[in-house]
Amino acid sequence: MALLERVATLVRANLNDLVDKAEDPEKMIKQVILDMENQLLQVKTQVAISIADQHVLAKKLQESEDAEKQWIRRAELAVQKQDDNLARAAVERSMSSKTVSENFRQQVEDQKTQVENLKTALVKLGQKLAEAKSKSDMLIAQHRRSRALGRATDAGRAMGDNSNAAAFDRMKNKVQHSEATAMASSELAADNVDDKFAALEKQDEVERLLSELKTRLKAG
Repeated sequence: MALLERVATLVRANLNDLVDKAEDPEKMIKQVILDMENQLLQVKTQVAISIADQHVLAKKLQESEDAEKQWIRRAELAVQKQDDNLARAAVERSMSSKTVSENFRQQVEDQKTQVENLKTALVKLGQKLAEAKSKSDMLIAQHRRSRALGRATDAGRAMGDNSNAAAFDRMKNKVQHSEATAMASSELAADNVDDKFAALEKQDEVERLLSELKTRLKAG
């Protein structure tokens, strides 16, 4: 029956997998618990109805069996009265009652099986519901930790990504190049000053030597 199929689906459900796949774990687990509670109520109602039907069928079976026995007794009475036609009619009625009894007996057995199946489903669903309620907070917290760990892992991968490392190296090289360029410019500026002083000193030396030369020529 459809009710038992729905119950079986809920009982087989893996709560951990449901939480892991859900976009909103808290909403999902609450919905699962609500579904189980609704199905549990339906199964309880169906168990009560099935048990009532079983009692009705059992009563019908008893009535048919009593009727069969009664027609047998009537057939015996007709035979004692040497009324074969009446006895024959009573036997036929007893046979009809026996057929009806056999049908009711089978229905009673089938109904017992259904009641047992429903009771078993009721117990299993009750256990699953208790499990869901006891695990709901734990499953949600576990799922949150799992997602947080996943985000942390993704962040770590992003930090260690080769493209990011390459960009950092390029920036580092650019800074070092800028520093080297500035240092080279400073050194070039220093060299330029030295050259100017060297030129002045050379000019002074030329003037001194020229003056000495003029002095010697005048003296000669």
